[in-house]
Amino acid sequence: WKVAVLMLFFFQHALNGGIRRYHVAPVLCQRAKVAMSHFEPNEYINYEKLEKNINIVRKRLDRPLTLSEKIVYGHLDDPAKQEIERGKTYLRLRPDRVAMQDATAQMAMLQFISSGLPKVAVPSTIHCDHLIEAQSGGEKDLRRAKDINQEVYNFLATAGAKYGVGFWKPGSGIIHQIILENYSYPGVMLIGTDSHTPNGGGLGGICIGVGGADAVDVMAGIPWELKCPKVIGVKLTGKLSGWSSPKDVILKVAGILTVKGGTGAIIEYHGPGVDSISCTGMATICNMGAEIGATTSIFPYNARMKKYLGKTGRADIAALADEFQQHLVPDSGCQYDQVIEINLSELKPHINGPFTPDLAHPVSDIGAVAEKEGWPVDIRVGLIGSCTNSSYEDMGRSAAVAKQALAHGLKCKSMFTITPGSEQIRATIERDGYAQILRDVGGLVLANACGPCIGQWDRKDIKKGEKNTIVTSYNRNFTGRNDANPETHAFVTSPEIVTALSIAGTLKFNPETDYLTGTDGKKFKLEAPDADELPKLDFDPGQDTYQYPPKDGSGQHVDVSPTSQRLQLLEPFDKWDGKDLEDMLILIKVKGKCTTDHISAAGPWLKFRGHLDNISNNLLIGAINTENGKANSVRNALTQEFGPVPDTARYYKKMGVKWAVIGDENYGEGSSREHAALEPRHLGGRVIITKSFARIHETNLKKQGLLPLTFADPADYNKIHPVDKLSIVGLADFAPGKPLKCIIKHPNGSQETIMLNHTFNESQIEWFQAGSALNRMKELQQKSS
Repeated sequence: WKVAVLMLFFFQHALNGGIRRYHVAPVLCQRAKVAMSHFEPNEYINYEKLEKNINIVRKRLDRPLTLSEKIVYGHLDDPAKQEIERGKTYLRLRPDRVAMQDATAQMAMLQFISSGLPKVAVPSTIHCDHLIEAQSGGEKDLRRAKDINQEVYNFLATAGAKYGVGFWKPGSGIIHQIILENYSYPGVMLIGTDSHTPNGGGLGGICIGVGGADAVDVMAGIPWELKCPKVIGVKLTGKLSGWSSPKDVILKVAGILTVKGGTGAIIEYHGPGVDSISCTGMATICNMGAEIGATTSIFPYNARMKKYLGKTGRADIAALADEFQQHLVPDSGCQYDQVIEINLSELKPHINGPFTPDLAHPVSDIGAVAEKEGWPVDIRVGLIGSCTNSSYEDMGRSAAVAKQALAHGLKCKSMFTITPGSEQIRATIERDGYAQILRDVGGLVLANACGPCIGQWDRKDIKKGEKNTIVTSYNRNFTGRNDANPETHAFVTSPEIVTALSIAGTLKFNPETDYLTGTDGKKFKLEAPDADELPKLDFDPGQDTYQYPPKDGSGQHVDVSPTSQRLQLLEPFDKWDGKDLEDMLILIKVKGKCTTDHISAAGPWLKFRGHLDNISNNLLIGAINTENGKANSVRNALTQEFGPVPDTARYYKKMGVKWAVIGDENYGEGSSREHAALEPRHLGGRVIITKSFARIHETNLKKQGLLPLTFADPADYNKIHPVDKLSIVGLADFAPGKPLKCIIKHPNGSQETIMLNHTFNESQIEWFQAGSALNRMKELQQKSS
């Protein structure tokens, strides 16, 4: 009878086309095996092990556990002996999965190839979403991308086949939407080489953004290190209604915590208000947790997740989660390090920006604020979609707004674009008419890819340097992020608010109170949108875009041409020579915000993500130099001439001179791109000294053998001048918790000594000594063999 039940499952999924895309697993087993073609043959959802580990830790700690703690500690490599102290100790963890987007997968796979290992140790996937530039529309842009990026796509496909990694072809969709539809589930621990990996927390998973070197550790079967996170609780009460949306929850939280307020912590949502939010809405909130520096964000398992799992062909997993639900919600009486309370019934629509995602405004106020600040109020372009807001519900609510405008003869006054999050979403909104409504109101449907959200936008309506405003449903709005124009004032809000503002064409429009004028001359007010959370019919899976890895890929050839301008095999970085770092020059002293976009720009540079030397030509070109207030203009201390940052770094490297970077607060905020750490290492950098670091970037620097250090006294930032020389002394006694001494040598011959803190543990110090984490991995392999 069990065989009959399984056959029924397969038959039902075959009827709706889902057999090639969704999980199928035995409902009655506590250890559910995932049997679909795009999963590893021996992949299991093992709640029994999770339960066992949780029970060991609970007995040790003798206190109620948060949901975050249950899942994180449930994945400990050694739950019986692991030292556990929030915010202090480093945990050794065993994640269940790895996911990589194509821009970061190139370097991750190049590093994995360098490791010499024959196959990945955990289920892993590559997702082609970053290299498709938005120009004229989905089909044309996709064809162009396949042609331009053929060499890179071939490398990723063949490397995936050789090393056992699943490959989602270009056009599949954005990595985070694919993960939500296929791979995330309550209790999973997944790491991804993209900062918005926490999107999977909308399905109750601990999904964490990392650099490629971290992914290599997990793919190699090495326990992965994470500083034991603090837990910030966000208690939700009331119920969302009207124009308020899940996006407004995280926009409000970002305004409270700022871009660094979540650093070192997991944001755990709980309370009675949770149940008023759809599963994809919870994913939206978790996705943008990256903008407050959080390690990740998570919601407890509930009926909305169960509904989504069922609709995406995973009712079997929902049934299994029901059995283990006590481990997928927080314990009663658990303690949070900080608690924020938000009444959803009182929450108003928000819009954040410009230039930073934590500058929060109610939509009702933004017009007046913009006029006061001198921001352009006319909206040039409205853009909806992205990994943050491209669900069926998002598109439905936007279409509901557009339909009202069309009924009164109106179209968008602003340019308007739509980015479906996945092939499944695209096919379903085409079938159900949403896409056509959005086209009718003036929209252009782009490819299932990141597009303008990460700078892949061939924008033609303005010239660079022209001051203008855009509104998006994206997650980031750093200077030049979307279109490389530093004068573009980008604001982030919900898709339905973007749609309403695009119809009105101005930031001064408040859809809750203001009226539009139809073509008949009559005034009307937009009603709050209402749309189905999930399609009434099953999702249309669209085209099959998945390449599963063969059982034996050992015969597969991976080609990297030595003359390629897109791909370059890696050479090991040099080991530490055992000496102090004496008389380093300062490449640049950075003023103000310096994100990974400033350190390693995206947009047109994405094509070089697999070629370290070529992409290093964008090193710190967006950072502002304190000496002259300019970007990409620094003094060469050896020639006294000003020039581009990368050229100066290359000159120092050629001359055998080591150099350092001085940074401000939250240095390395934003994307997980490890190129922002690889490039300074490649060009001869040794030390990055700042007031504070963003989590992922600090780890990436350590992985590549650099020294990320922070001022013991933040005021010491002012003691260092771009013309000074620096020495880091005491490296022979480099030890966890022990500050390092920095001697500042001024041009007039005077000296000052300051202390610098670090967060290295013993194994991370070994990375520095070996020259990189990858070098250390090879050393350990050689010892074991």
